[in-house]
Amino acid sequence: MEIIDLVELQQLRYVIAIAEERNFTRAAQRCFVVQSALSHQVKALEQELGTALFVRSSRRVELTPAGEAFLPEARASLAAADRAVTAAAEATGQIRGSLAIGVIPTVTAVDVPAVLAHFHAAYPQVDLLMRSGGSDQFMRDIREGRLDLAFLGLDGETSPQGVAAATIGSGRLVAVLPAHHELVRRRRLTLDDLHGETFIDFPAGSPGRLQSDKAFERAGLARRVAFEASTPQFMLALVSRGLGTCLLPSGVVPQDASLLTVPVVDGPVRTEYMAWDQFNPSPAARTFVDHVLSSTASSRSDQS
Repeated sequence: MEIIDLVELQQLRYVIAIAEERNFTRAAQRCFVVQSALSHQVKALEQELGTALFVRSSRRVELTPAGEAFLPEARASLAAADRAVTAAAEATGQIRGSLAIGVIPTVTAVDVPAVLAHFHAAYPQVDLLMRSGGSDQFMRDIREGRLDLAFLGLDGETSPQGVAAATIGSGRLVAVLPAHHELVRRRRLTLDDLHGETFIDFPAGSPGRLQSDKAFERAGLARRVAFEASTPQFMLALVSRGLGTCLLPSGVVPQDASLLTVPVVDGPVRTEYMAWDQFNPSPAARTFVDHVLSSTASSRSDQS
């Protein structure tokens, strides 16, 4: 197999960054290089290939058909080169490389900042990258090589697809109500108690929304979602202003005099997972998975 030189590897990184950012300026910022250098290297690669990889305009950048065909091979080549470096380091007892991690905004089973800090202290040569987003996108990103692993939250009937995964927590969502709401006097609620309320929830079709939609559908109840938000913090701010109620994991609701939570006995069940590449995880990813699973197992034993 022909060895790819460092310039070619950098060109592949630039192409992947442009394809994902759809913008040369953002791609250059992501790669910590001036835009002119990035553009020059991509143009040189296109000349060598004899075809354009991108269609450029003043407002947007799109992959050409040749670029669409080139992109997955570029990702595979870059991943192989990165694995060669990390495998050599692993043979000497070192864990190094990069680790791209996706984190949904409602993780409660794991203290993600603490886990990242502990892992970084133990393996300082691993370059940690983290981004927030949704479970469906994260599973696609793992399958397509854009993420090494992710923390997911799915409804109780759904399991991660096309990725390796471990359950790290599960529980029913609670109703979050404004402190002045008449239902806060109840010790527990049912979905029937809530179906006439105005709801605040995640965007339609998202995994965070699906768990509640399915629960109400199974109960044969309709509900009105008047406000959609992408983060639990914004949802809670709307609840505190008396604009509606929401269903969330109890662990994401802070101590706040304007908010009260009530258990919902037939409420949505939500399961949290850690997911990673099931085919060929990097040494850093395997080490991180072991680190998280051992810490969650220790936490469970301390609570028992």
